[in-house]
Amino acid sequence: MKKEAARQRLKREIAAVMRSMDFVSGHPSLAKGGRGREAGLYSGIYRQLALAWEHLALQCRHWDGFKKKRGGVRCCPICGLVEGMEEPWLLLPRNGTKAIGQRTRPTSAETFASKKAATVLDDTIAFHGAKLRVAVANPYRSDLFRDLPITVAAHRTVTLSEAGFECGIDEHMVRLRTEPRRPKAEPPFGAFLSELPRKVLKTFPVMVEYDRRGRLVGLCLFRAPGKREPATASRR
Repeated sequence: MKKEAARQRLKREIAAVMRSMDFVSGHPSLAKGGRGREAGLYSGIYRQLALAWEHLALQCRHWDGFKKKRGGVRCCPICGLVEGMEEPWLLLPRNGTKAIGQRTRPTSAETFASKKAATVLDDTIAFHGAKLRVAVANPYRSDLFRDLPITVAAHRTVTLSEAGFECGIDEHMVRLRTEPRRPKAEPPFGAFLSELPRKVLKTFPVMVEYDRRGRLVGLCLFRAPGKREPATASRR
């Protein structure tokens, strides 16, 4: 009920701003070439109304879809945004869940010549001290191994970094790193738990979680004791 009331309020406010812009744009001083003190005054009012329109439009979620206008362009009937255009700014509420974009996945089965050409999305946000990155790409050719070019499969990768730990999630694997990978550093070894000797396993602070049927349902990695991160003062 509250969401519906907020939508109706936003529709009324955007419509009111648009009517005000139409009224100002039709002032006689602007029809005469837009020169003079009075014309400058009304031009300034129009620009301020445009800023108000942009602020309100950032709150629009295009609930009524997009409708075709003159010239075949499809626009939102509420805020006027052209379908397919991206806003240069985001507006997020202070309280409640913050929503940015939608779940993006690879868009083509074609193999592209480079990673740049294949990239669908590569976006990062720093959120309360944590870093979140979402990268989506179509298949592309890579010269990772110089003498043996390979094709990198289409993928969607979500990476969360916090206090030196890094967790990466894609369609085939969930990877947890206890320290960031340094450039030109020797790659770490890899093995299944069943392949490691017991004396090595005892040194790993890892506990697996499983259900009554013996299925793996979780993994717990204990952090080594150390200095706590300094608390940051909140800014009002």
